[in-house]
Amino acid sequence: MLARVLKVHPADNVIVALRNLSAGEKITFDNTVYELPYSVGAKHKFVTEDRNAGDPIYMYGVLVGKATQPIRRGEPITTFNLKHDAGGYGLDKKQPYSWQPPDVSRWRERTFMGYHRADGSVGTRNYWLVVPLVFCENRNVLILKDAFERELGYAQPETYRQQVHELLSLYRAGQMDVIKKMQPFVDPEQNQTLTPATTHRPFEHIDGIKFLTHEMGCGGTRQDSAYLCSLLAGFINNPNVAGATVLSLGCQHLQADMISAEIKRQNPRFDKPLLLFEQQAGTEYALMSQAVTQTFLGMAEVNKLERKPAPLSALTVGLKCGGSDGFSGISANPALGHLSDVLVALGGKTVLAEFPELNGVEQELINRTDDTAKAQKFINLMGTYSAQAEAAGSGFDMNPSPGNIKDGLITDAIKSAGAAKKGGTAPVADVLDYAEPAKTPGLSLLCTPGNDVEATTGMAGSGTNLILFTTGLGTPTGNPVCPVVKVSTNTALKNRMPDVIDFDSGPIIDGEQRIDENADALLEYLIRLASGEEVTKAEGLGQDDFIPWKRGVSL
Repeated sequence: MLARVLKVHPADNVIVALRNLSAGEKITFDNTVYELPYSVGAKHKFVTEDRNAGDPIYMYGVLVGKATQPIRRGEPITTFNLKHDAGGYGLDKKQPYSWQPPDVSRWRERTFMGYHRADGSVGTRNYWLVVPLVFCENRNVLILKDAFERELGYAQPETYRQQVHELLSLYRAGQMDVIKKMQPFVDPEQNQTLTPATTHRPFEHIDGIKFLTHEMGCGGTRQDSAYLCSLLAGFINNPNVAGATVLSLGCQHLQADMISAEIKRQNPRFDKPLLLFEQQAGTEYALMSQAVTQTFLGMAEVNKLERKPAPLSALTVGLKCGGSDGFSGISANPALGHLSDVLVALGGKTVLAEFPELNGVEQELINRTDDTAKAQKFINLMGTYSAQAEAAGSGFDMNPSPGNIKDGLITDAIKSAGAAKKGGTAPVADVLDYAEPAKTPGLSLLCTPGNDVEATTGMAGSGTNLILFTTGLGTPTGNPVCPVVKVSTNTALKNRMPDVIDFDSGPIIDGEQRIDENADALLEYLIRLASGEEVTKAEGLGQDDFIPWKRGVSL
């Protein structure tokens, strides 16, 4: 029989409903019977003891809120009877921490087929990147995108253009009644395994040519341009990028010499092809024609690279969640956490992002950080970010979205305590500011917003060559240079959105797999993905999301 409820941590005074529970139902857990005065929806929680106003609520073993009114034993917690609260943190509270790595003997000799770079990093993809230094060049970037993608075989199928063409033909024939009575267009098969589309691609060893656009580079603060410079340099340095074309207007804050210097600062061993073009040196036609020719020649050169075996320690995996639900911290996030521990034990790198979603578990992460200076850096980044949010009237407690709350994440501390499970139990090896390169083997904490795209953009800028992204509600998020694997927290989501979800952690909720078994299956998938044998659903859809964080208040 499938379990109906779960208590996540022995110290918790709430129990999670794994199925919809009816009012009046008697639930037995750990030899104790709870009679429910109200219905409790799946993913939501009910209290194990009477609570008065001001009494604490614990989940995942940490403080996640305080009652705002009496809550009777068996009643669900809601936004009406619970408010966010979290424990304090600091170096003075630091406790000793020891880690028992998982057994990784089965993985130690495993390899993936990747692109080896001169600086020692290994790419899971081989991309050419086209980047504007300023928003004035966005139009030129999009013109290059249309030309290169169509002619080199990287363009998306024109499914919807074909549908519009069919409708236009009927309209011109005066058959509006036919259009109004038409059956919906047939949804293509979405549940199949996606493999790289190489048909009609002259550059067989180039996985794509990727084009970034943004609204920065000039007109804002000089600090904004400096942050953008660091981020773009990180993208060009990313192991998945083989070379880059950079378009500059010429008069903007972010100058061409700045990006060149930042690339070398981040990576003194940088030796990829880097093509810089300035529009104010002549006509647009001169700029574009030269960019087309030189980019084509650069791609022909990097097409000579081929995949070769690499150890799993060459993986740098980003850990992210979005569209989270009440199962995120129970199924998909702990599965990522186990996988992260395995990669760390193998000598690889994992990167845990989203500082607003570490609210309430700061002390645990401080305890896991051996280096006092790095622990203090984490405290400083968290404190500065939190203060900026509060000054703008939007503290971390306002992070949960309506969708999060509807599906069981009542407070930010509940959301955060579950989100932190993606980082497993390994010690914290490094603490990084936004787009700072991830160079230290082990688990790194990366300061990003919770915002899905700003976070994944930051992780790619820090050098991740794969990103694992858990979701309970569904999101199509992808990244231009780093494959984003969407991991569902529940099987119903996988079945409802098969065109978006790559891997299902729902069997953990259904009792069909242990967390470690699900994580092992996910790692097997990652090896195939990293080797180019498969592509993610976001890659197949051409979902190349890129939004730089301007360091304003974004949760």
